[in-house]
Amino acid sequence: MTVEELVVFGKENIHSIHAKIMLADLLGINQLDLINHLNEEVDKNIEKTYKRRVEMLHENKPIQYIMENVNFYGKRFYINENVLIPRFETEELVENTLQLLEENFKDKNLNIIDLGCGSGVIGLTLKSKLPHSNVTLVDISEDALKIAKKNSKDLKIKAKFINNDFLDGIDQKFNCIISNPPYIKTTEEIEEIVKNNEPHLALYAGEDGLDCYRKIFKNIKNNLEEQYLIALEIGMTQKDDVIKIINESLDDNHIVIAKKDMQGRDRMIFVIKNNE
Repeated sequence: MTVEELVVFGKENIHSIHAKIMLADLLGINQLDLINHLNEEVDKNIEKTYKRRVEMLHENKPIQYIMENVNFYGKRFYINENVLIPRFETEELVENTLQLLEENFKDKNLNIIDLGCGSGVIGLTLKSKLPHSNVTLVDISEDALKIAKKNSKDLKIKAKFINNDFLDGIDQKFNCIISNPPYIKTTEEIEEIVKNNEPHLALYAGEDGLDCYRKIFKNIKNNLEEQYLIALEIGMTQKDDVIKIINESLDDNHIVIAKKDMQGRDRMIFVIKNNE
């Protein structure tokens, strides 16, 4: 089949935008460049893979899992069903974190830890932007860590990896602790496509959705340098509850900053202690 015939096949079964995105991805070209290749014959293996992916999308499989990659902060990360699909909100978390580190730390040789790292998008992006820093990625899921390690190798971004439940048993101190932990209530209704495809270990966090924040802050004082930044993604109704956990756990002179995402929803909390 030609490129044009496969595009037509895709449009007959799924949204035309998705049809073009998936075919262009398999062909290794930009989707806008498809028009320049319409008469070209497609390799039989690519044709077979494309048709299978169209069928999977038609069956309500997330396109990111089908394509096995996602663009995060300008880099292409490998993902599969063992990790959460990175969202735009998490890119905003990284963007704000980089800005706050730039504003509050003159020394860029920082010790950074990404808790519940999943595919590694947060920690590896921070390492790529702060190459002189030491970055550690932690996840309780060995399958997730395998993906993070693959991304580290593929993107040539060096980091340390630990199979662990957040900070439990870790005695190192850090300038920056960042996390997008599970924060959905076990009884909360979520989209079927998310519920049926993404790992529940990375989604749910107890009856009130706050279990992971409690774990992170249980003994966090033991892991904080004198000057530090804690960066968290939160559920849009959890701001007050998470701030309460923070203030009950830290007894020093810290500053708490809550930020909204681009949709105007409470989505990030930052805790800063700057000695200056």
